Amino acid sequence: MEHAQHGYIGNKDDYLKRLRRIEGQARGLQRMVEEESYCIDILTQVSAMTKALQAVSLGLLSEHMNHCVVNAAQESDAAGQEKVDEAMQAIARLVRS
Repeated sequence: MEHAQHGYIGNKDDYLKRLRRIEGQARGLQRMVEEESYCIDILTQVSAMTKALQAVSLGLLSEHMNHCVVNAAQESDAAGQEKVDEAMQAIARLVRS
C-alpha cells in the first residue's frame, strides 16, 4: 500500500540526525543521574534537550502547514479545514506539554 509523501520527507535525514542527537542527550541525562551529578547541571541538560525537541516539533509543524495543509486546502475547503483542525490539535498538545 502506497502512502502520501509527507512534507518533511525532503528533510528526513536532518530530522533523523537531530533525533539521534536527542537520544544521545537522553542517555547522557541518565548517566548524569546514575553518577549523581549536580542537580543544576542535570536541569541545564534537560533544558537543552527540551529546546532540541521543540525545534524538531516546530520544524515538523512548519512542514505540515506548508505541505499537507496547503495541499488539502487546494483539494477542497472541507479537506483544508480538516487539516487545519488537525494542526490546531497538534499545536494544543505541544503547548500543554
